[in-house]
Order: sequence, then structure tokens, then C-alpha cells
Amino acid sequence: MFNAVGVPQSILILGGSSEIGLAIATEFLHSGPMRVVLATVPNDPAAPAAVATMEAAGASSVEQIDFDALDTDSHPAVLDAAFAGGDIDVAIVAFGIQGDDEQAWQDQKLAVLEADINYTAAVSVGVLLGERMRAQGHGQIIAMSSVAGERVRRSNFVYGSTKAGLDGFYLGLGDALRPENIRVLVVRPGQVRTRLSAHVAEAPLTVDKEEVAARVVAAVGKGKEVIWVPGPFRFIMMVLRHVPRPIFRKLPV
Repeated sequence: MFNAVGVPQSILILGGSSEIGLAIATEFLHSGPMRVVLATVPNDPAAPAAVATMEAAGASSVEQIDFDALDTDSHPAVLDAAFAGGDIDVAIVAFGIQGDDEQAWQDQKLAVLEADINYTAAVSVGVLLGERMRAQGHGQIIAMSSVAGERVRRSNFVYGSTKAGLDGFYLGLGDALRPENIRVLVVRPGQVRTRLSAHVAEAPLTVDKEEVAARVVAAVGKGKEVIWVPGPFRFIMMVLRHVPRPIFRKLPV
């Protein structure tokens, strides 16, 4: 449970080697030691480094459990394992993939893979997190969405459509859980500097993962339901949402 000054005592990262997820947990750990559970892909080569990162950041304990996003039948057991050591105060949904955007809309298997991981698996764990947090009577869910999902564009519409679905689901989940003292924060970053974006040309308003983390932890403290990172994206997307399609498709976005 969050302590008297609003600091969580336990964190679960679904997508436990996610650089952004780890950065958010590190930002929380600046306030004091807490238990961290990392749910990582089986045999994830980045898992040992993720554990070491959390230990170095000051976690009181670090547990690593296997999590296969595609195996939704296994998700109840994964969540059981995560909650076996006690309540989970903060759960970060930080897994996802983005394949080659031009290949994705022409490759049925890749398109379905992106949809299964980014949307179907996110819904699966969202339902289970809601169930378990309702049972414990409190909790905070942080869902990593994207500005790509606010208005899906031609350049990455398979990926963007999966984030649009995730975004809508978690906003609705937040409304459903709010009366039961459970909060959901949807995070809509633009491009973030991580190893996954290292091969991509840097877009305007690209941010470091630490900036995302700082904004997320501040937003949790304020009880916010949705944030954009960086903040100006909120106003950019407000305009882009209302641009007519014939004009929108010609924009360099």
C-alpha cells in the first residue's frame, strides 16, 4: 500500500526489461526502497541487467518472473505469482513491439503479432490487474500508450491502431475502477530515446526516458488520468485530431 506520504511499497513491471518501465520504477525508487517484480519474456537476455538496474536503484528486493504476452492463458498464473509476495501498489504495462511499418500492413503474420502483443495481451493483463487490485482494495495502473494512437496516420497505421485500442481500453478501465480506489494513468509519449529507437531518425520533440519517468511519477502523485510527453504534444494532437482527412494524409507526420 502507498505509505503515509504517498510512496508505493511495491511495483510490478509487465515488460520487465523495458527501458521506459525501468526508468519509471527508478524514479519511484528515488523516494525510498520498495519491492520490485519484473515480468519478462522467458529467456530474455536483458533480464539480468534489468534486475541489476533495480538493485542499483535501491529496490529492497527484486523478483523476476516469466511473462509471455502471446500466451494469454498463462496470464492469470503470472499475475498470481506477481501478487504472491503481497500487494502490488503500482503496475506498469510497458510491453509492446513495433515492426517495420511498411511491412506490417502487407504481412498478415506481422500485423497480427503486433495486434496480439500490443492490444490483446494488454487487455488480458488489464482485466487481471483490475481484478486483483479490486481484491486488495487499492492500486495504480500505468499504461504506456503513444501519441501514434491518438490519430492513426499512414506511416505506421498498424502500430498506431494497436495503441489506439490500448489507449481506449485503459481509459475505460480507469473509469470502471475509479469508484473502487484504483487509478489508471494512460501515458502518451512521442518518440523516446531507447535502444529500440536508436536506428530511427530522431523526430521533433524526442525525449529521454528519464523525462517520461519524471512526468509519470508526478502525474501519479496528482491523480491524473492521461498525460502527454512532452507536454506540448497535447496541443499538437488537439489540432491534428480535427484536421480533415484529405489534408491530414498530406502532412509530414
